Amino acid sequence: RNNPQGVRILANEMLAARLAQALGLPVSEPEVVEVSDWLVEHTPDMYIQWGSEQIRCASGFQFGSRFPCDPLRTPVYDFLPDAQLGEVVNRESFCGMLVFDKWTCNCDSRQSVFHRPAGSSSPNYTATMVDQGYCFNANEWGFPDAPLRGLYSRLTVYVGVAGLESFEPFLGRLENLEEDFLEEAASSVPPEWYEGRTEDLRALLSELWRRRTRIGEMILACRQSS
Repeated sequence: RNNPQGVRILANEMLAARLAQALGLPVSEPEVVEVSDWLVEHTPDMYIQWGSEQIRCASGFQFGSRFPCDPLRTPVYDFLPDAQLGEVVNRESFCGMLVFDKWTCNCDSRQSVFHRPAGSSSPNYTATMVDQGYCFNANEWGFPDAPLRGLYSRLTVYVGVAGLESFEPFLGRLENLEEDFLEEAASSVPPEWYEGRTEDLRALLSELWRRRTRIGEMILACRQSS
C-alpha cells in the first residue's frame, strides 16, 4: 500500500480486474490480502527499494494477483517471438484487451505473460493479461485518451483483424454491461485504497458508464492514426 506509485494503484488493479473479468478477458484473479505486522517483520524480502533507501512494506490490506499456473512446475514468459505469438491459443483476447484498455484509458503499455500447461505436448501458449495499475490514468482518475494508447507493442497479435467485428463479442458485452455491476465491482475495493474519497469513485464509475458506447470510435481512430 505504501508503494511509490501511490495507493490508488491498488484500487485500479482490483477494479480493473473485476471489470475485465466481466468482459470474459483472461486477467489474473484479484484478491484483497491481509498482511500482518508479524509477516512483514519476519520476511526480509518485504521491502521497497526507493532510490538508495529501503522501506519496509506496509501491513494491512494489500492487493494480491494469482499466479496463472503452478510456479514450481510451469515456466512463465513475458516475451515470445512473433512466430509463437501467432500461435497463442487465446490471441483474440488481445483485441478484447484493446477494447478494455480504451474503455479504462490504460496509460501504460499492455502487459501480458504466457505459459503452457504443465506436461502439455502442445507448442501453443496461453496469454494472461497483467498489470492494470495505470488504468484510469493511474492516480489521476481521468481519461486523457490518445489514438494509439492501449495497443500491444507486438502488432503480430492483431493479424487477421478485418474491422470492428473482430472486436466482438467484447464490444457487445461492454455496451450491454449492467450499470449495477460497476457499483458491485467497486464495492470490492477497500476504501483506504482511495482514501475514502467516495465522490471521486462515483465520478469515475459515471464516466466509465458514459464512455462504454464510444469504444468502437476510439478503435477506428487508432486505425486511422498516423
